[in-house]
Amino acid sequence: MKNTIKSVAVKAVNTPARVIFRAIFTSISVGALCLSVAAQVKPADVTVKDAWVRTTVPGQKGTGAFMSITAKSDLRLVGASSAVAGVTEVHEMKMSGDVMQMRAVSGLDLPAGKAVALQPGGFHVMLLDLKTALPKNVTVPLTLLFKDAKGVESKVELTVPVATTSPNGTATQANQHKH
Repeated sequence: MKNTIKSVAVKAVNTPARVIFRAIFTSISVGALCLSVAAQVKPADVTVKDAWVRTTVPGQKGTGAFMSITAKSDLRLVGASSAVAGVTEVHEMKMSGDVMQMRAVSGLDLPAGKAVALQPGGFHVMLLDLKTALPKNVTVPLTLLFKDAKGVESKVELTVPVATTSPNGTATQANQHKH
């Protein structure tokens, strides 16, 4: 005698209760995903002062953004973005012998409670592959991205004036360097 197994197809029934359950489950899943993404990047607890972007001329493809940043807790500035630039990086300028060198860095430490200056001739945010010239007296959007010691990201969104010198009017030899 041969044992046979019969497969029985179970027809999925879309009862009103099942349709409502799927809709609720999908809504909860999407809502949880949105909350998870929102929790990953929160507003940073920092103060930004005297922010400005150096003016450019038509055809110029890069410029610098400068400011003073004070974080309430230890943070690291790890990136930036702007709608006016194709590429935005944290940069460092320093003398190597008698040659000024500029390079992108992976980040800049911001010790809790201490103002860190991003200035011409030192650390700054570099705006590259500019989409248009940046004349004096316009503003540009700039988003700064930070990470804390646990890797939690936060950001600050700014509207920064374009100028030929810093907002406090200082024009030192260092900030006359052109990017």
